Amino acid sequence: MGQKFLTNEITIIVDNRETADMDKLLESYGARVILRKLEVGDYILSDRVAAERKTTEDFLNSIKDGRLFEQLTELNRNFDSPILILEGNGIFSRSKMHPNSIRGAIASIVTDYKIPILPSTGAEETAAQMFWIAKREQEDGKKSVSIRAKKKIETLKEKQAYILAGLPGVSNVTAERLLRHFGSPKKVFNASVEDLIEVEGVGEKTAKIIKSVIESEHDD
Repeated sequence: MGQKFLTNEITIIVDNRETADMDKLLESYGARVILRKLEVGDYILSDRVAAERKTTEDFLNSIKDGRLFEQLTELNRNFDSPILILEGNGIFSRSKMHPNSIRGAIASIVTDYKIPILPSTGAEETAAQMFWIAKREQEDGKKSVSIRAKKKIETLKEKQAYILAGLPGVSNVTAERLLRHFGSPKKVFNASVEDLIEVEGVGEKTAKIIKSVIESEHDD
């Protein structure tokens, strides 16, 4: 169970590692800001909505190191309607990554993870967007705001998918596809690269990384 905050004010829970200017901007709209160390997301706007905020530079770096997709996986596990706020310009001009790699990542976020990307020109617009989402959720939808514990995984299928979604480049959607294709995590782990790329959403690069993670010896 998470810690619930019941109040007549529009309440936004903010990860205490976020910048202080955002706290002040949210408060300028009349929001009640609660600082907490959040395990999932940067801002909690209601029981079902959390936002991950990325500047252009952070977005690009988190694609390269795979951190972005791990964060999005956790958002999907814990919230019904997570959002990604992409703050700033020059997403293609400021990166040495091939534009198609960036487009592919964006396509995966929207289609595989089912997470909408909200563009923002800067902190002020980000604060405005988050406040009005929180207002709609908490006033119109009468939804409370709470710090979520991670969802309890109940069924065998959910436990199996959870294991597979921990592999690099494997989203919740891809984990379910792997289970449908192979039948069990054990068969996924024993599959060859050629077998893995038969599954929609698993390219040769991802398949090789998966095999490397599974088969490499632990190095102390």
